[in-house]
Amino acid sequence: MQKFFTITALLSLLLSGCAVYKIDIQQGNVITQAQLDQLTAGMPAQRVRFIMGTPLLIDVFNENRWDYLYRFKAGHKNDEQHRISLFFDENQLLSHISGDIAVEIRDRPQPNTEPKDDRLPIL
Repeated sequence: MQKFFTITALLSLLLSGCAVYKIDIQQGNVITQAQLDQLTAGMPAQRVRFIMGTPLLIDVFNENRWDYLYRFKAGHKNDEQHRISLFFDENQLLSHISGDIAVEIRDRPQPNTEPKDDRLPIL
């Protein structure tokens, strides 16, 4: 009987060190607040792609919508997921953003239309 308890205790001790390790899994596009802050209404699609990177999904039925998805699974913890959708008008200019990250798109600054007087004064 004592031999049985000794073997059980020894096996319990050996098996307690066999923990299952799960790696962290990161999928999709990592979107930072700094990237979102650079976006302005009326920005060309090429400039948006330069700032945000290539979208994970481009809707084949609506090419004016780009989707950026991000998923992070840290071992045994719950998933973290984010989604950002960028919408463009018919001229491929950024019109609005939607998703589960709070972002407010700024209006593009208007260029100064006052004429410049680049002439040098006559002395």
